[in-house]
Amino acid sequence: MLFVGSFLSAAGTHRSYCEDLTDRLEAREWRVIRTSTRRGRISRLSDILRTAWTRRRDYALAHVDLFSGPAFVWGEAVCFELARLGKPFVLTLHGGNLPTFSRRWPRRTRRLLRSAARVTAPSDYLRAALAPLAREVVVIPNAVDVAEFAHVPRSRLQPRLVWLRAFHDVYNPVMAVDVLAKIAARHPGATLTMVGGDKGDGSLERVRQRAAELGVTERLTIVPGVPKRDVPRYLAAGDIFLNTTNADNSPVSVLEALACGLCVVTTSVGGIPHMLHHERDAMLVPANDASAMAAAVERLLAQPALAQQLSTSGRNLAVSADWSAVLARWEGLFETIARAA
Repeated sequence: MLFVGSFLSAAGTHRSYCEDLTDRLEAREWRVIRTSTRRGRISRLSDILRTAWTRRRDYALAHVDLFSGPAFVWGEAVCFELARLGKPFVLTLHGGNLPTFSRRWPRRTRRLLRSAARVTAPSDYLRAALAPLAREVVVIPNAVDVAEFAHVPRSRLQPRLVWLRAFHDVYNPVMAVDVLAKIAARHPGATLTMVGGDKGDGSLERVRQRAAELGVTERLTIVPGVPKRDVPRYLAAGDIFLNTTNADNSPVSVLEALACGLCVVTTSVGGIPHMLHHERDAMLVPANDASAMAAAVERLLAQPALAQQLSTSGRNLAVSADWSAVLARWEGLFETIARAA
């Protein structure tokens, strides 16, 4: 199989879901070709197209990750080449902004989706939004290796906050600092650990500036992007996970926090309300509303029964998305298409 996606973790960026999927397929004795490890937009597209062509005799089926924006153009280009080569391909929809993009460019999106042998999405949110433009959208949820995350049930919480995403405006990292300042006003021991790579749009510097303005610099720990194997350790050190994003689909980082037993407080955007239920699996608050998020944190600190409910239900949700179940669905899908081809 040829996999077209982001394979950049060796360069220090966040490890993509596609990397996890290909590694697990290889462990199951699938033969996998990956593209691309290039970072620059032009060199990346060139590498993807060159690999699809030069390795055309080495694969029978392709899988392409599809995002909005410039990445959509890469998807169009490689899928056009795959179609010319007579290679069936699976498109997997990603990103909370893809529905907005599809409304702006419906004909382009419909043409691309209907050229695929199958279209998959990790959430009902993307399935519902893109289904009118595709013949069918199959939901295969994002997965997590639950065994890698030690589960510690939470009930009586400490104000130890954890944030884990890339430092980029779409994930609204400055909001997490605002929440920390509001919690620290009532809880002197409040801390926030922010883990993530710097996307270079100035978000990281704005986080530091905001912390200085609000007088919480000493309460804030910023950790650059870490290897996947270290994520469980940083999550386990907290009690409450903050997800401040302005657009999202089905974030793996939230699943990882749930697997650890952390209580999740997240913005209710994109696919998140399709993934989590308010006051059962997590606390959901409006986007870009630090006061609402701080109030939700305060409730968890004051109500052990509510915290225990979230910790227990969230762990169960993570278990249902374990790789042991999800990988079998991917294999079944690929085998069906390969047989038909």
